[in-house]
Amino acid sequence: MAENDLQTKTYTSKQRLSVLMGAAFLMATSAIGPGFLTQTAVFTEELLASFAFVILVSIILDIGAQLNIWRIIAVARMKGQDIANQVFPGLGYVVAFFIVLGGLAFNIGNVAGGGLGVNALFGFDTRIGAVLTGIICIGIFMSKEAGVAMDKIVRYLGAMMILLTAYVMVVSNPPYAQAAIETVAPIELDLYAIITVVGGTVGGYITFAGGHRLLDAGITGKENLRYVTNTSIMGIIVASIMRAILFLAILGVVYAGFNLNPDNPTASVFYFAAGDVGLRLFGLVLWAAGITSVVGAAYTSVTFLSTFHHSIERNRRYWTIGFIIFSTGVFALIGEPVLLLVLAGAFNGLILPLTLGSILLAAHKTKIVGDYKHPIWLTIFGAIVVLLMAYFGVYTLITSIPDLI
Repeated sequence: MAENDLQTKTYTSKQRLSVLMGAAFLMATSAIGPGFLTQTAVFTEELLASFAFVILVSIILDIGAQLNIWRIIAVARMKGQDIANQVFPGLGYVVAFFIVLGGLAFNIGNVAGGGLGVNALFGFDTRIGAVLTGIICIGIFMSKEAGVAMDKIVRYLGAMMILLTAYVMVVSNPPYAQAAIETVAPIELDLYAIITVVGGTVGGYITFAGGHRLLDAGITGKENLRYVTNTSIMGIIVASIMRAILFLAILGVVYAGFNLNPDNPTASVFYFAAGDVGLRLFGLVLWAAGITSVVGAAYTSVTFLSTFHHSIERNRRYWTIGFIIFSTGVFALIGEPVLLLVLAGAFNGLILPLTLGSILLAAHKTKIVGDYKHPIWLTIFGAIVVLLMAYFGVYTLITSIPDLI
């Protein structure tokens, strides 16, 4: 069945809410990976309370990018790469290649994060923990109702991460007033931090995770745009709540005079705030971040991989399981490929302007969206994100190449 032949499905209110929440949390927990935790710790220690302004601006830009992408996917009833192919023949294959490459590289890091989480919790070898994480993820996709299982696991683990981190925030006693002031009046401004946070929240495969989930679930068409729009914003809000809570927890520790361990800054935050209990909580949060990101990266990457051959779409479950097995195997056998992760990180800054740019062009092509009229303000909003991300993505790539040679 062609993507644009997908029919809108009928759900009860409860079923629809479950799918919408699942899509929002799939996107959010895909963003909240091991890199998300470390990134937030590093920028908070560097910018202190001014990082609150970075979070605020990134939320606005994230919403601008994701609203455009999810709405056009819903109206066109096509995956992101198929929309890109309609805009310019062959562009979708380029997009799919980079997203799958980035998804694979980051998934190795996600598996590693799951392994480190198990190590912090139980003291098991990191590689054993990574294999256990991979096995659990495979079990989710082996389920007959894999979509429902995925929706539930990302919701429950996502909520658990937020609650556990909120506890650490409270005990770290951060300077709430100072953070509130610098949210709108920062002492220090760092554009690179803003672009990095945006890329880490809606870059690469992440922003497509929930959009493709709604497409699979049949929540598409102009009649469902209200649900798609609200769910899109909800996903950003969930990820941003986690980042804000983590930021405040870190800020409290830094303001208390502690120096974070550069090898594992987030772990030191949990330890300084709550002692050995905090370290165990960190293990649980890191494991949850790893496992949900593995699920999101594998699911979304394979939805892009399916554009290369129709048999991949027919056997998507097995390709997804294979994707997880390969990622887990690479880490278990040789560890994280640092070069691949660095290259993928550089490409990630270029993927968003490429994908969002093609979406913005598609939004005004009747052969793709029919009689749907995309709001001009959304197009302008998206164009600003494209220009900013393109500039800093190229800058990051150019400055990274000499370090790799």
